[in-house]
Amino acid sequence: MDRWNQSMVPEFVLLGLSHSHNLQLLLFVMFLMIYVLALSGNSIVMFLIVTDHNLHSPMYFFLANLSFVDMWLSSATTPKMIADFLREPKIISFTGCMSQVFFDHCVGAVEMMLLVVMAYDRYVAICKPLHYFTIMNLKRCTGLVLTSWAIAFVHAMSQLLAVVQLPLCGPLEIDSFFCDIPLIIKLSCTDYHDLDIYMNADCGVVVVTCFILLLISYTYILITVRQSSKAGASKALSTCTAHITVVMIFFVPCIFIYVWPLNITWLDKFLAVFYTLIAPLLNPAIYTLRNKEMKNAVKKLKSHFMNHKRNT
Repeated sequence: MDRWNQSMVPEFVLLGLSHSHNLQLLLFVMFLMIYVLALSGNSIVMFLIVTDHNLHSPMYFFLANLSFVDMWLSSATTPKMIADFLREPKIISFTGCMSQVFFDHCVGAVEMMLLVVMAYDRYVAICKPLHYFTIMNLKRCTGLVLTSWAIAFVHAMSQLLAVVQLPLCGPLEIDSFFCDIPLIIKLSCTDYHDLDIYMNADCGVVVVTCFILLLISYTYILITVRQSSKAGASKALSTCTAHITVVMIFFVPCIFIYVWPLNITWLDKFLAVFYTLIAPLLNPAIYTLRNKEMKNAVKKLKSHFMNHKRNT
């Protein structure tokens, strides 16, 4: 069995999602369409929030940042996966592999913390409405976003530094469509049990802490909503339902991959595709379809283009 340290590893072989040529062609077309839709949907959300003055509020500021992060999340591994459907063998360099590890964990952690920040924003808006714009001023909103990126960067670097020095034994095959830390650890020449525990604990701190904070925020919100007027409660509940849906779509796959791994290969691949590609596609759709202000902004954008088309 070949043995390499980090300075000697030439490249990794990705086994991908399927070995069937026909299925890979089908997945190429399907995932390319999903990726384009995810980029387009999130770009439209960002464009609407920037150009529509009715959407210049803290909630939509965070939503624009979430859409920006979703574009990064879907782009960290998806273009390589799509291109690999047409390649055999599916090769990735050591540098490319480590880059995927870093960006996947960094952007994923930012998304989790942004969801917590958005829950906090809804908590202040619903539970302390008279002080909302005082508490959620531009300085604090910007600080919360920058803090999310800083914490995510530290988390991703801790993950990267733990695996980049590992002595690896061949064959250097990764049974997935991208370089994921649990799969790289399995290639280690040494006993990786302790490192596996460290990785799960490190990810668990981020994922579980964010999830608990989200549960606390939405519990307070739902208690407050029950005591509100029916009209206000209905609007608040609609917004929170969209947030909770996004939270479940994103957090459940991450929990079963990094915190409580099931070690079922096909399920791990499905969950990885779901949170790296499907979740970024669904997020703009969920927020747009369940949000009255966003729907009005979409209608105004459509009418603007229709009028422009008539005039030309």
